[in-house]
Amino acid sequence: MRIRYAKRGRLRFTSHRDVARAFERALRRAHVPMAYSQGFSPRPKISWIGAAPTGVASEAEYVEIQLVREVDPAGLVAVLDEAMPPGLDVLEAVPAGTGSLAERVEASRWRIEFDGVPPEQLKSAVDALLAAERVDVERLTKDGKRTIDARAAVVAAVVDAAPGESAPCGILDVVVRQTTPAVRPDDVLSALRVVADLAPPVPAKATRMAQGRLDDSGGLSDPLAQDRVAAPDRQPAAPRSDAD
Repeated sequence: MRIRYAKRGRLRFTSHRDVARAFERALRRAHVPMAYSQGFSPRPKISWIGAAPTGVASEAEYVEIQLVREVDPAGLVAVLDEAMPPGLDVLEAVPAGTGSLAERVEASRWRIEFDGVPPEQLKSAVDALLAAERVDVERLTKDGKRTIDARAAVVAAVVDAAPGESAPCGILDVVVRQTTPAVRPDDVLSALRVVADLAPPVPAKATRMAQGRLDDSGGLSDPLAQDRVAAPDRQPAAPRSDAD
């Protein structure tokens, strides 16, 4: 089963390891018929697809789970979402079709809010970034500082103004290609600081809005679309939650 879930509100500060633990606890509480690995320490068979970094929210996180029997996707969403902590919201589940889900994810679309930064100033900085051939930024890793080219991963970027805001707030909608190492929203912010000395008065807030394959226009295709088309028209029994 392939699942799309969201990480919202204060939960954006939760690490992926803690998200994974919460997910496993919810699977147990919802009595989802999980398949387990063999050996001395059996673990539920769960595969995470491009988890969002700590400190950002997301409306498009994906995970695959292996089950020992079929369940109704809508019922699975209902009981699993009920068992999740507030801020981790299960949005959709579909039976896995053919092919790898990871291969359908080539890029992410991010919405980054710059409170206190006028849209015109943000657009000027973004134009400078797009005009550059290369923008090196430093990232601190467990092995020390690493230099990466943030510009190479940026596919498209559009600036807009936050509607209804009395204070200036520029909104950056940016599509970032998956690279090795991955270019994160923080790296895009660092690149704007390098090319235009852009320093927001308060920390920018990033939300991943979509993941998928890139099309010719720089848009992203829905990675679950193929599975929805191939899903059989049947209604197996739903898992049972502890609340039942």
